[in-house]
Amino acid sequence: MRPQLLKVSREPGHSFSVRRDLVPYSNNKWYFHPEVELIHFQQGSGTQFVGDSIQRFKAGDVVLVGANLPHCWRFDDSAADDCPVTSRLPAGLSIPGMHAPIDVRVAHFPENSFGDAFLHLPENTRLKSLLANAKRGLQVHGEARYRTGDLLERLLNAEGMSRILLLMETLHVLACSDELQPLASPGFRHAPATTGYNRIDLVYHYSHCHFARTIPLEEIAAVAHISPNSFCRFFKSHAHKTYSRFLLELRVGHACKLLIENSGSIKQICYESGFNNFTSFYKYFKLITGKSPVGYQKDFMASPSCPPLLQKIHA
Repeated sequence: MRPQLLKVSREPGHSFSVRRDLVPYSNNKWYFHPEVELIHFQQGSGTQFVGDSIQRFKAGDVVLVGANLPHCWRFDDSAADDCPVTSRLPAGLSIPGMHAPIDVRVAHFPENSFGDAFLHLPENTRLKSLLANAKRGLQVHGEARYRTGDLLERLLNAEGMSRILLLMETLHVLACSDELQPLASPGFRHAPATTGYNRIDLVYHYSHCHFARTIPLEEIAAVAHISPNSFCRFFKSHAHKTYSRFLLELRVGHACKLLIENSGSIKQICYESGFNNFTSFYKYFKLITGKSPVGYQKDFMASPSCPPLLQKIHA
């Protein structure tokens, strides 16, 4: 793929960038940049693309994206008033983290933020390993997820040497965690380029808008302005997967969203997610998630990330 090179801006007097995003369009392009990115989704949910990994993200998630690794965050369009779960709540109550206003903390910093020799110090072996592993993208779980979110919040308003110390503490927390899940496959490689990125961004956007119906190869190839045969080679050589597999992952990701929201029956979710029959839905859902649709929903309801009020509604 040819993602767009993003030039990360930073304020005068700052060696790295920390910001708060409140609109869903700040992170929805297929980008890469030489800076390492650390992002905390305080509110909002959607689909994340990191290298060749496609999966759901939700409020509370923290992701570390290594230098020059292509990534994209597409937030859900639905509003709280349209959510079947929210509409069943008593008046005046809401579900934190589900269809909430978008609220994101994101930091961008160079790998050599503390100097070229810093990573080679014997005390920084874990930090060096962390940044190397981040080139596949890392999903942060466990206690490190909560601590990282708190530190990013403090970084927003920090100045002077406090910013440096807080960034070092954040990286220390991540480097010491054994609950970091790699996202992109080991074989994923991205060679930064300056051409072709608008084409793939069009493909991503079009697919995200129309995955619920059949998208003929000729149609998506026309979006990319190349022939069908060229499109297949183009997509697979850069994405390390076929376009049909990419569509399946989008559809299963959307089905996961609907299952979490308890948005209709399994059969309704099957067709709304773009599958033509339940057999195919069940087969590919289990292939991609490792669980059946019902099993996935039950596991989410039993997880700590599920709000207690939502557990009661599902019960």
